[in-house]
Parts: sequence; structure tokens; C-alpha cells
Amino acid sequence: MNTLLFPVILAGGKGERFWPLSRKDRPKQFLSLDGSSRSLLQATADRLIELGGGWDSLWVITSSQIAEGVRQQLPDLPVENLLIESEGRDTAAAVAWTSLEIKQRYGEDAVIGFFPADHWIADQEAFAHTLNAATQLATSTAAIVTLGIKPTFPSTGYGYIEQGEKIGSFNELPAYHVNRFTEKPDRETAETFLSTGRFSWNSGMFVFRAGVVLKELYTHAPEIIEPLEQHGLDIYPQLPKKSIDYALMEKTTLAYVLPVDFGWDDLGDWNAIERLLKTEETPNVELATHVGLDTQGAIIYASNPEDVVVTIGLEDVVIVRDRNITLVVKKERTQEIKQILKILQSDSRFTDLL
Repeated sequence: MNTLLFPVILAGGKGERFWPLSRKDRPKQFLSLDGSSRSLLQATADRLIELGGGWDSLWVITSSQIAEGVRQQLPDLPVENLLIESEGRDTAAAVAWTSLEIKQRYGEDAVIGFFPADHWIADQEAFAHTLNAATQLATSTAAIVTLGIKPTFPSTGYGYIEQGEKIGSFNELPAYHVNRFTEKPDRETAETFLSTGRFSWNSGMFVFRAGVVLKELYTHAPEIIEPLEQHGLDIYPQLPKKSIDYALMEKTTLAYVLPVDFGWDDLGDWNAIERLLKTEETPNVELATHVGLDTQGAIIYASNPEDVVVTIGLEDVVIVRDRNITLVVKKERTQEIKQILKILQSDSRFTDLL
């Protein structure tokens, strides 16, 4: 890659939908969920350090609550490349702060890529090829490049990107101007999107030059970038809590999309484990010692290998055993785990379970 890419890992998320395995002291990005020995954060760093030219070019932004865990997981990360938020303000503030820091150190033409810490990528070579293309586009054009994942089913859990006019090819990949971003649609709308062939899933991965994104933030999100630049980090907890999609991507005219297909999952909840590990030969996904009778379509996890999970006559459920908690939920309702956490949070008896 001719132009150096500065990859930034967004590692401040809580991963609440992977509770009870994901907790405050051990959030999702610290977990290994694909059967490997590497956590999601470590696997993300592994992919990116070669693309960016080693550890000196890799950055991580995270919360103060888990910063020490990030240091332990990534001991080779330079101290000055770890940005620690005093309070999480969503991705728009994180992008603004990191872009300011990289611009100050490397100039406004520095190419930055933002990558969530909890993604799974199947084809590393295709991923690198895509990032090369995105970097070429961001270098040659005032562009905010987003990676659009080729949809494999009419998902109602992802945002969608509609591609507009083709503007050329980069590293043999076609690039398009973005017509619009659409938040999570209903199933009928998602099916319509897929039938047109013009829509891709919004991966939440972006590439741009520092000066380009900062200028666009001044135009479309001055309430975030101006206080940050004028008052520094003291103002950070007071910044509006907005996603980069809402604060910028849905408003800018400089959004471009590379539709890509390198095998991707955002590992949003327990059902992602089934997408990664399910085989036709087995009725369930078992990451536990499981004895079952007439049980199928289940996802079963136990953090202690000595624990035994016994089931009879169950179908399409998730069972998670971790420390002093057992979760049993229908697969179609795993999104509601967040509601359970709110109930637990409101009761002092259960605060140590969070």
C-alpha cells in the first residue's frame, strides 16, 4: 500500500447483548467467540497492524472503565496511541477526537480508517485488498469511504446503504456515490432492498483523510467538533451523544461506498455464534458440556468446562452459563437482553451481575 493507513479500533462498546458472558469488567471485545484463542479485540488488531505498517500506526479509542484491559490485551500498542474517553459519547465524538489527534501528529492528509473491535472477518486477503482500494479512493478524492457488505439475507438488524452513480474503480473494486443511508428496516423493506441489487449493509467501517472528515464535521456536526477543539478534553463528557452515522454520514455529500464481500459478521448478539459455528452435521452449537434429549437449534455456552448443561425437548433457544448466572432465552428474543439488564440495574441485589 503506497499511502500509509492509520487504523483506529473503536473499542468502547459494552456488548450488552452478549450478557452474561459480557460484563462491565469483561466486555465483548475481550472475549473469544469463534473458538480461537484470540479475543475479538486482538483479532481486530492482528488484521490491522499489517495494513497500517505495524503497531506504531495502530490507534485504539476506549472507555476509562476498560482501558487497563485494553493495555493487557494489546501490550505492544504504544501508550500515546491509546485514547481513553472519560465518558463514552458514542462514535461521532470518538471519530472527532481521534481525527484531531492524528491530524495534529501527521497532518490533514493522513488517511484514517475506523473499525469496530467486535467484527469477524473471514477472508483476510480480500479484506486487505478492500482497504487498499478504500485508501486509494480517500487519497485521490475528498471522500468519506464506507465499506458496504453484500447482503446475504433480508436482515432487519442492519442499516443499509443505497449506491448511486459509479465514480470509478480502485484496486479493481467499483466505487459508488452514496444515495442514502437507511436505518434498520422492516422485513418487507429489506426484501425490496435486496431485490434491487443496489443496497449493501452498513458495516460501520470508514476510511477518509483527517482534513476531509474534520471539515465535514464542522459543517454538519459543529456542536461536537467546535467545543472539542476550543476547550479540549475537559468538555468531552458534555458533548452530544451521537453516532457518526447520524451526526455526519446521513448528511454529508462526500459519502462513497465500496460494496464488498469478504465474509463478515458484526457479532451483535448470541445468534451470531450460530452463524459462525453451525454445521449441517450437528443439531446445536455447543460450547459447553451438553447432554441433550430431543434438543435442536440451540446455542449452548458454559464458561466453566466442569459445568454440565442438560436439556430435554428444547428448540431454538440460547442457554448461557457463566459464573453465577444462567440465561435461557428464545433465539428470536436475544435483542431483549438489554431490557433485562435495565431491570437488574434498578435492583441493588443484582448490581454485581452486570
